[in-house]
Amino acid sequence: MAGHSQYANIMHRKGRQDAKRAKMFNKLVREVMIAAKQGLPDPAHNPRLRSAIAAAKAQSVPRDRIEKAIKPNEDGKVYEELRYEGFGPGRVALIIDILTDNRNRTAPEIRTLMSKNGGIMGEPNSVSFMFARMGQILYPASAGTADAVMEAAIEAGADDVQSDDALHTIYSQPDELAKVAAAIEAKLGEPQEFKLTWKPTTTVSLGLDEAKSLMNLIDLLEDHDDVQNIYANYEISDDVAAQLAA
Repeated sequence: MAGHSQYANIMHRKGRQDAKRAKMFNKLVREVMIAAKQGLPDPAHNPRLRSAIAAAKAQSVPRDRIEKAIKPNEDGKVYEELRYEGFGPGRVALIIDILTDNRNRTAPEIRTLMSKNGGIMGEPNSVSFMFARMGQILYPASAGTADAVMEAAIEAGADDVQSDDALHTIYSQPDELAKVAAAIEAKLGEPQEFKLTWKPTTTVSLGLDEAKSLMNLIDLLEDHDDVQNIYANYEISDDVAAQLAA
């Protein structure tokens, strides 16, 4: 029985992982569709589309799904981009990017997720003043040393670079993103992703219980089909992060 139970648990876990992967693929493909629809269907002349394709490739979305998504009216739906703002546990500010074909369905669903999991919806612009709108360019750590990436970023006109063991994160002014990304790409190769983002200007430090509650809320929001991105201004110490990972 123990072996059967373990097998069942493994299959259940694999099923959940496959479902999450499918949701992620759908969101990445949807972003490709919107980017192609709002600009030219040629990534060479459409920075948002180029970024969406790069993000999809980085997550191993099949090429045929990407190519189909670029074609007009792939699924026949009309999508609307929305931005919701609010607070999570610990008064952490949240910005939630939405892509939906039915705002009358999405709004109450997100509101319910927030209210049942320690969050509260805010009015438009109620938390965005705690963030700066920036361009963000991501490279894996293998793209070069921190010094080499910093040099390339400075020469390209970037504003800031943050490097760790996994990623180099490069920031630019929003209207300079495409130009900066192209200049860095000439030196470091194609980025893992580049897009507009919300960078916190102030952060909230969380203890273990608040961090657990916030991560649970973020997981639930990310699992929603219409949620594309979530930005939050929390800060977690190494000790708390280690306890969360345990």
